[in-house]
Parts: sequence; structure tokens; C-alpha cells
Amino acid sequence: MRPVLPQWSGTLAAKAAAFITVMCCALAALLGVLVHVQVTNQTVGQARDQALQRLTQATERYEAGDSLERGAGVDPPGLPPSLRNLAVAGDRGTMVADFAGRPTMWAAGPADGDRALAVAIDYSQQARTIAGLDRAILWSSGLAIGATLLVGAFAVTRVTRRLHTTALVARRISAGDLDARVNDPRTGPRTDHRTAPRTDHRTAPRKKAPARPQDEVAAVAAALDSMASSLQGKLLAEQRFTADVAHELRTPLTGLHAAAELLPPGRPTELVRDRVAALRTLTEDLLEISRLDTGREQLELDTEQLGPLAERAVRGAGSDTEVRVVRDVAVETDRRRLERVLGNLVANAHKHGRGPVVLTVDGPVVTVRDHGDGFPEYLVAHGPQRFRTEGGARGHGLGLTIALGQAEVLGARLEFANAPDGGAVATLTLAAQEER
Repeated sequence: MRPVLPQWSGTLAAKAAAFITVMCCALAALLGVLVHVQVTNQTVGQARDQALQRLTQATERYEAGDSLERGAGVDPPGLPPSLRNLAVAGDRGTMVADFAGRPTMWAAGPADGDRALAVAIDYSQQARTIAGLDRAILWSSGLAIGATLLVGAFAVTRVTRRLHTTALVARRISAGDLDARVNDPRTGPRTDHRTAPRTDHRTAPRKKAPARPQDEVAAVAAALDSMASSLQGKLLAEQRFTADVAHELRTPLTGLHAAAELLPPGRPTELVRDRVAALRTLTEDLLEISRLDTGREQLELDTEQLGPLAERAVRGAGSDTEVRVVRDVAVETDRRRLERVLGNLVANAHKHGRGPVVLTVDGPVVTVRDHGDGFPEYLVAHGPQRFRTEGGARGHGLGLTIALGQAEVLGARLEFANAPDGGAVATLTLAAQEER
């Protein structure tokens, strides 16, 4: 079973931890080998010098005919064969080998005939010293690796946590929350005390603590905040422009509508009245969208039975739509806004699809389906877009945009899909109170 990692951990944290671990192990191994080799060479060298010195003394005593000291002898038992062969050949040498169960430093040189004169020095203390050093290197390396890994993991997790926060803010912005900001503390301006003007400390206001230096994560956070602010400003300017244009059009349109009513009956008059009505509808839709964009719409909640409310919405749309109530339910909603959503969905189905158009109420879920060519791919993937239609369809693409905006105000979920056997399907899901 794989361990569950925290949400802020990811590929960067795992790679950083692995890199720190590998580098710490490599550095500890390198330092350990260097220390081991240096100390071993020094210890062995001292023992070798001592053994050769005693071998020199033993050779002098042997040549003088004196008795040899303890630990020295001619062809003593335990002398390594390779070292004896070296001595018989006329050279002197040393070698560490086990003798009587203990490590021993041997030194041997030539004697008369085919014999070797050798001395043995106890090497146990030096061997214990090297073994203790190796254990100390292993323990200290393990502790150093653990401490470095903890410190490195702490530093990396701080960075990855800040990156995770930045990513969350980016997702909120992409979801439409333009007020979301990272506000990384490292993105604040720095105070340069060298260039700051000098003031009297008795009258000068207390300065804020200087911000910490920016790093790469802070630069990304600052860029994201700047982008969000710029995007928010542009969208607000666009919303204000749309609202101002729609508002300014209402007065001349009112006069134009009144003038069109005074025209004499005839085909030209009908065309003028039709275009004026279409322009008035477009203006009202733009005003409604601008109000939805501000996010300040107030709900007038009341408890309504969904089945009868859907039937009223269909009658208000003035279209031939079949209403099927599979399971009625009471919902707490704004009746006017919900009728607006259902009316727009039904009108869009008749305008851009083909009959029969069916509105189905199944508990808190309302579906509107036609049997046309279905929604365009962009609409299913990204939702409705203003002033965009495809396939030669008439309209401005505002009906579904308004329906989606009103559904969000109601706290409902509006989804668009295409049926497997053809036709567009719009699904509105509301919060139910009680079933009947």
C-alpha cells in the first residue's frame, strides 16, 4: 500500500528529497572514505615503522650472537609464507596477519642460509582504533544525512507549499474568482536604509519592517497577482462599457418604438417594428448580463412546486413544449429567475434545435431536450459564450449565457450535453426541500 502524501507534496518535493538524500549519501561516503584511508595509512605506517625498527634491533642482536627478544625469531611459527619468501629472497617487508587469534604486524628480513628473521608486534589496539573510527564515521554520516534531509525537506516543503498556494489561487482565478490573490509576503517592497532620508527620531513615524528579499516563487506570485488585477480591471471596464451602452440605448429605443407605433400599417412598418423589438430585446439582455456580472443580484426566495412552475415557464415562452413530471418536488427558489432560466432553455431549444422539445421534471432535476443537431462542441466543453453562434444559427448567444448566470445566482448547476441518439440536453439541478 502506497503512503498517502500531503496535498502540497508532488513531483518537485519528491525529486528534491531524492536529490538531497543522494547528495548527502555521496558526500558522507566520500568524506568517510577519505578519513578512513588517511587514518588507516597513518596507523599502519606507525605500526610498520615500529616493526621495522624492532626488526633492525633483532638483526643486530642476531648478527652479534646475542639472544633475541620476545616476539623475534628465525622462521617463527605463524610467519606468513609470502612474507617469508620475500625475506628469503633478500628483501625486508611488513605484513598484517592473524596470529593466535589476534591481528599481528609482522616484519621480516633475510637471515643466514634460506631462513628469515622476523618480529611480531601486537596490532590489536590499532585494529580496534580503525574499527571504532569506521563505526564513528557510519554513525556520524547517518546523523548528518538525517539532519540534512530534515532541514532540506523543511525548506523544500515551504517552497512547495507556497507553489501549491499559488496554484490554488490560479485555479480560483480560472474559475472566475477575480478577487483571489496570492499576497505572498515576499512580494512586498523592500526598504533601502542606505537611501532613505534621515529624519528626527523624535518626530519620525515608526517605519514598517522591510520585506524579505524576493525569490523565484515570490516573483511568480507577484506576476500572478498582477495578471489577475489587470484581467479584473479589463473585465470591469468591459462590464461598465456594456452596461453604459445598454443603458444609453434605452432612451432612444423608447422613442424609436413610440415612433414606429405611429407609422401607417404596411409591410415596411412591420419590418421596422420587428427590428425595433429585436433591438429592445438585445438591449434588455445586455442590461441583465451587466447586472449578473456585478454579482450583486438579490434573491427573493419562496417555496415553489417545481412541476407547476415549469408548466408556467413553458406557457410563458409561448412554444409547443411537452412537460413531463416524473417526480414533483418543492424547492426554495426565486420564482422569477427560475422561470427565466427555463424559458431561455426552452426558447433556445426551439430556435436552434428541432422538435419535439421535452421538459422533464424528475425531483430537483429539470432537463430540456430537443431533437436537433445538438450543442456545438465548444459550448459543451466550455459553456455558452456571448455573441458566438455556429452553423449559421440566428441570435447573439445571450440566452444561454443569461440562463447560466441566473442559475449561478440561484445556487443551481446548469450543464450542457448532447444525447447519444441526437439532440441537445440542458440539465438544471436545484436543491430540493421535500418530495411529493
